[in-house]
Amino acid sequence: MIIKKSQIKTDESNIRDGKGMVKREFLVESDNLRGKAKLFSRITIPPGNSIGMHDHTDDFEIYYILRGKAQVLDNGELVEVAEGDIVYTADGNSHYIENIGDEELDFIAVVINE
Repeated sequence: MIIKKSQIKTDESNIRDGKGMVKREFLVESDNLRGKAKLFSRITIPPGNSIGMHDHTDDFEIYYILRGKAQVLDNGELVEVAEGDIVYTADGNSHYIENIGDEELDFIAVVINE
């Protein structure tokens, strides 16, 4: 299967009661993840916006930062991340991510079922 850029579905919404709007590009839609994963998306967050706090109990989430600078609350600790960094959240832990830079924050997000 080849998925052309023109076929990728997108939306712009507030996610998990975060600050402002976030753009999601659903790179591989959930039906094609065959129950193994919930999400494989590219996320773009404008400066000052965020994805709100949420936990991962029955799944785990990986963010791979492509560009920009963010602050992540990772298991109760505030950590700054940037291009090339990875955020991994599992085992019932909670996190949020906020763009603290001057440019868009761009990353790949994958949520995999336990």
